[in-house]
Amino acid sequence: MGFMQEFKEFAMKGNVVDLAVGVIIGGAFQKIVDSLVKDMLMPVLGKLLGGVDFKHLYLNLGDKTFETMEAAEKAGAPLFKYGVFINSIIDFLIVAMAIFVAIKAMNKLKRAEPAPVEAPPADPEDIKLLREIRDALKK
Repeated sequence: MGFMQEFKEFAMKGNVVDLAVGVIIGGAFQKIVDSLVKDMLMPVLGKLLGGVDFKHLYLNLGDKTFETMEAAEKAGAPLFKYGVFINSIIDFLIVAMAIFVAIKAMNKLKRAEPAPVEAPPADPEDIKLLREIRDALKK
């Protein structure tokens, strides 16, 4: 079997196709989560915490002082961007919660498969013999 034939069989397996669909949907879902965090949650949290914008929180590890994080980045200063890290943690928590809720909903929708009905065990030979004797005596 040639390389291309093996690759085609591998690529067409159900798991590979399902994985590809999951990656594509995950990429689109990430855009939604990014917008939710950056455009909706972080402004509200910032307002509640006194006008703080997390993405601009940083610690300058260099010697010079800068007005903004953008100015420090342009100057190539070493920065500890803990605000971006906080945003990433919130992104992760939202994605994890959404996946948890989706899996929980899928499990609830999944119908419980009925247990296979087993045939009753066959009667032992002595029981069969006793029944034949009983039936013969009745006649």
